[in-house]
Amino acid sequence: MKSIVLVGNYLPRRCGIATFTTDLLTSIANKTPKTSCWAVALNDKPKGYRYPDQVRFEISKNKIKEYHLAADFLNINRADIVCLQHEYGIFGGESGSHILEMLGELRMPLVTTLHTVLKEPDPTQKEIIVKLGELSDRLVVMSRRAEEFLREIYGIPKNKITVIPHGIPDLPFVDPSFYKDKLGVEGHKVIFTFGLLSPNKGTEYMIDAMPEIISRYPESILIVLGATHPEIKKSSGEEYRISLQQRARSLGIEKHLIFHDLFVDLPELCEFLSGADIYVTPYLNEAQIVSGTLAYALGAGKPVVSTPYWYAEEMLDEKRGRLVPFRDSKALAVEIIDLFDNDAERNAMRKRAYMHCRNMIWKEVARMYLEVFKKVKKEHQEKPGQLLNKRTHYISPQELPEINLKHLRLLTDDTGMLQHSKFTVADRSHGYCTDDNARALIAVLMAQKMVPEDASLYDLAGRYLSFLEHAFNNENGRFRNFMTFDRKWTEDYGSEDSQGRAIWGLGVTVALSKTEGQVRLAMNLFKRALPVLSGFKSPRAWAFSLIGIHAYLVHFSGDSDARRIREVLALKLFDLYAKNASPDWPWIEDIVAYSSGRIPQALLLSGQWLHRGDVIEAGLNSLEWLVKIQTDPAGHFVPIGNDGWYVKNGKRAKLDQQPVEAHSMIDACVEAYNVTGEKKWIEEARRCFDWFLGRNDLNVLIYDYTTGGCRDGLTAEGANLNQGAESTLAWLLSLLKMYMEIGATHIPENNK
Repeated sequence: MKSIVLVGNYLPRRCGIATFTTDLLTSIANKTPKTSCWAVALNDKPKGYRYPDQVRFEISKNKIKEYHLAADFLNINRADIVCLQHEYGIFGGESGSHILEMLGELRMPLVTTLHTVLKEPDPTQKEIIVKLGELSDRLVVMSRRAEEFLREIYGIPKNKITVIPHGIPDLPFVDPSFYKDKLGVEGHKVIFTFGLLSPNKGTEYMIDAMPEIISRYPESILIVLGATHPEIKKSSGEEYRISLQQRARSLGIEKHLIFHDLFVDLPELCEFLSGADIYVTPYLNEAQIVSGTLAYALGAGKPVVSTPYWYAEEMLDEKRGRLVPFRDSKALAVEIIDLFDNDAERNAMRKRAYMHCRNMIWKEVARMYLEVFKKVKKEHQEKPGQLLNKRTHYISPQELPEINLKHLRLLTDDTGMLQHSKFTVADRSHGYCTDDNARALIAVLMAQKMVPEDASLYDLAGRYLSFLEHAFNNENGRFRNFMTFDRKWTEDYGSEDSQGRAIWGLGVTVALSKTEGQVRLAMNLFKRALPVLSGFKSPRAWAFSLIGIHAYLVHFSGDSDARRIREVLALKLFDLYAKNASPDWPWIEDIVAYSSGRIPQALLLSGQWLHRGDVIEAGLNSLEWLVKIQTDPAGHFVPIGNDGWYVKNGKRAKLDQQPVEAHSMIDACVEAYNVTGEKKWIEEARRCFDWFLGRNDLNVLIYDYTTGGCRDGLTAEGANLNQGAESTLAWLLSLLKMYMEIGATHIPENNK
């Protein structure tokens, strides 16, 4: 082979995947010096990193365009093999779906190493692994448990899976005392743990075990090596590390605890490992399919005490270590003391661990990878057409604009989101409304899933949620809607629609927010706002509320009050359809007005939850009809204008086409796809989305690439140049929906 390319994070980026990718590439290059070995690196910050020469191309995690460019770069450079290092969180899109964009365009064999294999994936996570299995010639996993999961949970054929252990450095089998003086712990019994520090590592339980260990062995010391995980540091700073230090002080053992807030290089890490007497991994739950830190410790010949997560159960079998229950400090202390008490058993355990890991040193792992690479390349030479056939079903969807929140931020102040703008400048004279702040709340929560590293989105979500909390009137259970710029409410309660949109925003907050305080407040408001809904008359208020209730029940499916109100509203909406619909007018009333797509969307969601096929059928029939009457003979989307709407037996209004109509139809079409699995609904969603991008009656852009805002509709004279909150949010919510739903849903070329 002339060239091998690894795709993943790369040093000096600080994470386990970066270390693994760097070590694997270095080992393969050493094993086959005549082969060109290089890397494509993922960046999680705009300026990237100061990479070594081995990195020849960089991808900004959240820029979908750069995944396409990376595929072009790999194809042009005619790489023989691409080896992807897969972990959901290192790629952009929902659950890292952006990487499928690149893989679908590659024209060489692909071997994918899975660093995470979940036992209970959500639908998107499962779909991504299944698609990786289809696109890849081999899936490499690092444990037998992972192989079992791939076959039984994801349906991956056994002949597509190869088990190759996690690589480790080739360390000598030495007495720990030899290195203790270098670490400044000579004469101590050293208990050691390392890795990026985060709450799921369970370090607090090891600290709680120390007093009992110290009472038996006063010379004991615990070394915790590792910088705080970058994502934890972004969200909560050093709160966890400080809490551990305070815990040690409260127990009176601070002199027996050493923190090294460092991301060390390999030689320094090896010194720490070599100087340890016992290694611990007190992780908090079983769902860890591989652990590089545990592999390193065993490869260094360390006696290990660990909780029984999946990888530990496999690696510590046959007396290569000791397992203790999760969250059990007493058990940790008992096992560590027992190992200190029994030198012979501890040394025998060291030797068993060391010998078991001899096939895991990097040069052996590199040899195994090269064997897989040669095998898949030979398969393609024997069947030259199979690669093209395999990937034609993953033609990339049309490129989506980048997520740009600049105009949303411009329209937001300390109070919340302003309603209107004059051209691209915020217009303070009209103040704020609950409608827009509820939609803005949904937008930033969806954006958090796409760009979770942007901590400012949490602040924005809190601001919009605070507006909703202030809008709620406890006296009547209703949300006020309009607030002047000087923060004065203009009414005691707003429209039924504004109540429905508030419910929608709160339900999504409960479903999507990762902040406990936000979830608790949203849940409290949601519950207090529910009772009035059953007396509402507006079918769109019912629909908005049903969408919010659906989101809420995804998280709290057993909430009986919410379930009852959902059924009441859903049946009201269905009864309205049943009374008014006819074969040539399958609609709930004698006029097609605003936010039309919300009606079929609510029927489709409710029909699934209520197991009512007739409700689902009503949703599909009405949506089919809406698509038909809003599609121009030329093939583009023509939303019914708000200058007269569409009255039964009358003419469709074409003036003042509104962005909210495109948004509501996109959401409805995506839900129809979720119900039926029919690709035509994704095509229809794209057709509606294209309206924003100039595929409309006047062939003008509604979305403004410069500001990130959206023009306020399409008039006879062209686009309305004001960029208010409703329009901008309709655009952002549509774009985010396309990224989250379409980004992982590829359409065969002949279906476009």
